[in-house]
Amino acid sequence: MASDREVFRAPKGTRDVLPPDSARWLEIIGAFSDRAARFGYGLVMTPIFEHYEVFARVGASTDVVKKEMYDFFDKGNRRLALRPEGTAGTVRAFAEHRPMAPWKVWYCAANFRYERPQEGRYRQHWQLGAEAIGSDDPQIDIEMIDFLAGFYRELGLTQVQLMVNSMGDAESRARYVDVLLSYWREHAETLGDEMARAEQNPLRILDSKRPDWQTVIADAPKLSEYLSDESAAQFDAVQCGLTAIDIPFTIEPRLVRGFDYYTATVFEFQGAALGGAQNALGGGGRYDKLSEEMGGPPAAAIGFGSGIERLLLACDAESVVPVPESRVDVFVIDTMDGSDAGVVLHELRGNGLRADRSYGSKNVKKQWSAASAAGARFGVMLAPREAEAGVVAVKDLRNGEQVEVARIDIAQWLASRCS
Repeated sequence: MASDREVFRAPKGTRDVLPPDSARWLEIIGAFSDRAARFGYGLVMTPIFEHYEVFARVGASTDVVKKEMYDFFDKGNRRLALRPEGTAGTVRAFAEHRPMAPWKVWYCAANFRYERPQEGRYRQHWQLGAEAIGSDDPQIDIEMIDFLAGFYRELGLTQVQLMVNSMGDAESRARYVDVLLSYWREHAETLGDEMARAEQNPLRILDSKRPDWQTVIADAPKLSEYLSDESAAQFDAVQCGLTAIDIPFTIEPRLVRGFDYYTATVFEFQGAALGGAQNALGGGGRYDKLSEEMGGPPAAAIGFGSGIERLLLACDAESVVPVPESRVDVFVIDTMDGSDAGVVLHELRGNGLRADRSYGSKNVKKQWSAASAAGARFGVMLAPREAEAGVVAVKDLRNGEQVEVARIDIAQWLASRCS
């Protein structure tokens, strides 16, 4: 008889990550953590929610703040917001705690945006990111890009393209914005209802993917033509540095990124294997004024973010980082009273082995089926005859070979073969 009880489901735009797929997440996060350590970046963990004003600093004219941010008043009537991206909270932490600069940190964090869910893009999405706060040296820009480029390469991704641009300094951008806005006004008929958006933030039109705007966007003035001498020299240094370490790139004049805080260098990695408009794997850029806006000291900075869900799609498209076949090394098959099985498991796990067993007095056939389902490499069978002889039967589940091993030696014997 069917139950009338409601089956709860995850909210729209969220999803559960279950084993064995979750093992891929661990592999990717572990690879990122390892690379971060090699580059001298330490883990930072900031609150999942902040005061609304912290995230509002990403730009009042952006869709993230205007339309997508989850904000609310708590029981103390304080206006708070769920984290929509990783940089603002990290800079707030820098401004609050004043660590020694340059402060180089990385994070793995859930972010929240109310937007239309689609493949690789969720209302709760996970992001890997890194920030270097406290230096305006273009060599750190190069280091950041090298960090992310090498991370993709070490995962096995080969169809990755790097786009770079410069947003210039405040004076360069102000001159350019005036020229760009005049250009949009000349093409107001093409922009239609979006002309109001162009008036508020002329740069945001540049990264639009609307097909009917592409000719107008392609002919728009380029920011590179309005860079100050200092900004141009900084961008030249970044390009020379990337060339010196053999990181290919393309200068993309329309690359402006999605937040108002960016200055100078901006970059984006695109996954060619993904195709379509949603092909960005990760990116970031400089935000040299954000610390001061958070009440902190002047501190030039640069950072990036890379979404895990989108990254997994690229891994699937290039057939890298597969779901692991084996989840355990050893599966214990018990035909006795169960007491010794727990002792054997304790010994195996204490020797660094991934070990499991069935519970609930299942018959032997079902236990072997469970061992196969767990992807175990070896099965260890505990039976009365072998116990009397002081041995256990060990079966290699890959080739079917079976041997007897002294009970006292079983943990070390298996550890030597699973290392």
